[in-house]
Amino acid sequence: IVVTGGDDRLWKTWGFPDGNILMTGEGHTDWLSGCCFRPSGTQLVTSSGDTTVRIWDLSRRGCILTLRGHSRAVRACFWHSCGDFVASASMDGTSKIWDVNSERCRYTLRGHKESVNSIEFLPFSSTALTSSADRTLSLWDVRTVRRL
Repeated sequence: IVVTGGDDRLWKTWGFPDGNILMTGEGHTDWLSGCCFRPSGTQLVTSSGDTTVRIWDLSRRGCILTLRGHSRAVRACFWHSCGDFVASASMDGTSKIWDVNSERCRYTLRGHKESVNSIEFLPFSSTALTSSADRTLSLWDVRTVRRL
C-alpha cells in the first residue's frame, strides 16, 4: 500500500501491484504536502497548505485530530518510530513536535531563517533532521529543543 496527497486536497491509498485506489480522505482546505503512515499502520498523518496537520484513523475512514499552531503552510510531516509523536515543518520557519496522546504541541523548533521544507526523525532516537530554504540542515535533540 502506498499513500499520496496532492493539489486536489485529498489523500489516497493505493494497492499494488494493481494500482487500485483503496481509500480516499478529504478534509483539508488546501493542497497536501505530506503523508506518512503511523508505524503500526492504523493511522495516517497529513500536512497541508491550510496550516494544519491532521491525524486520520484508517479503520474509521476519517480525521480524528486536527493540529493547529503553524502560521503558514505546513510543508512536511513525519511520524516518530514509537508512534506517539508527529513532527511538522512549516513555511513559517518553525518545526513542531506534536504529542498525539495529549493532542498538543510539545516543542517548537526555531532557528532556521526561512521556510522549513522537510523534517524526519532518525530511527529509534530523539533526534530530528530538518532542511530549510535558507540552505541549511539541522539536527535537533527534541527532548532539549536544541540543535546538535
